[in-house]
Amino acid sequence: MDERQWETVRRLADWLAEGSTQSPEMQRVLQCLKLGEEAGEVAEAVIGALGQNPRKGFSHTWDDVADELCDVVISALVALVRIHPDPPAAFDAHLAKVARRAFPAGRPESRDQR
Repeated sequence: MDERQWETVRRLADWLAEGSTQSPEMQRVLQCLKLGEEAGEVAEAVIGALGQNPRKGFSHTWDDVADELCDVVISALVALVRIHPDPPAAFDAHLAKVARRAFPAGRPESRDQR
């Protein structure tokens, strides 16, 4: 992510904080819990995209699933901004750690790097 995107996430976190009556600590807790809510919406969209709810049928598209996944990512980034003093550094370090596990030295990397 670039600095412009991180600034947008920070602005979202500030906007949410301004509208809250909760303490900063409770806001952090609630933001982390928000991830579970958003993940449930991903599951609902996948079920709808597959037409697996007998009452609703094909109620969602894969674009809806993508939108819900984006909501999960945004909610997670807002939570990271709320709990870490340097969220870009924390994210970059963790992504690098995951990449090292997935692509250890000497192992050929996939050609399809998305």
